[in-house]
Amino acid sequence: MKIIRFDDWADPVPPVRREVLSATPELDEGKPPVLFVPGFGHGAWAFAEFWLEHAAGRGFPAHAVSLRGHGGSGDTPGASLRAYAHDVVQAAASLPRQAVLVGHGAGALVVERALARYPARAGVLAAPVLGGWPTFGAALRRNPGGTLPAVFGGRLRLSRRQLFSREVPDAVARGYTGRLGRASARAQWQLLLHRAPEPAVGDPPVLVVGSPDDRVVPASALTRAARRYGGAPLLFPGMGHDLMLDARWREPIDAILDWLEKGGS
Repeated sequence: MKIIRFDDWADPVPPVRREVLSATPELDEGKPPVLFVPGFGHGAWAFAEFWLEHAAGRGFPAHAVSLRGHGGSGDTPGASLRAYAHDVVQAAASLPRQAVLVGHGAGALVVERALARYPARAGVLAAPVLGGWPTFGAALRRNPGGTLPAVFGGRLRLSRRQLFSREVPDAVARGYTGRLGRASARAQWQLLLHRAPEPAVGDPPVLVVGSPDDRVVPASALTRAARRYGGAPLLFPGMGHDLMLDARWREPIDAILDWLEKGGS
């Protein structure tokens, strides 16, 4: 099930081939499927590395979608945040049961928009990049050379130091950063100038997780995001922005799955 808006009829999002990577449990325990949504520059591969199989091992059907222009998904010119949210809603609607949406980085902003159109079982915002000029200002201070080109339509380049803790070997970190792509220039601009998302359909529970040592998302931003949903963030000190690829990747995914097993509250 998905919610149709007037724009969907008047200005439909162009169709695209979507890459969805999956890992399923050996036995169906009736647990909700979990759909992971990567942030800008990342593809479904970022969750396939560890989190998909780990979630399936705990009985959750696990899936990760690559937004258009990312990973193995097709691209469309000038892809927007609405097009990215459309990709998530379409992927979620194709699953046999009501899904949990988990967005990482700017993928959390996409998930917020998808929650306004898809009645998710729950939502999780992992190291959420929810946009606005304060986010840009923090990124510019910490990585001016990689951030400034994005203002002029270039590629946003996140550094190894921003993405990973020191526990990740340099060779491994370089391998991951070498796989990063780019979001459309339009979506990058919308990340700065977007309007607040519409309320989520059905008021699902939403969990915010992140690290106080994240060099992309300040701890204060995690607190603000969690307060919007009536809670406090779950924090994992010592980790980088890419929680799903860091050396201690098990800690946040286990916390997310524990929360879901307790009813997402």
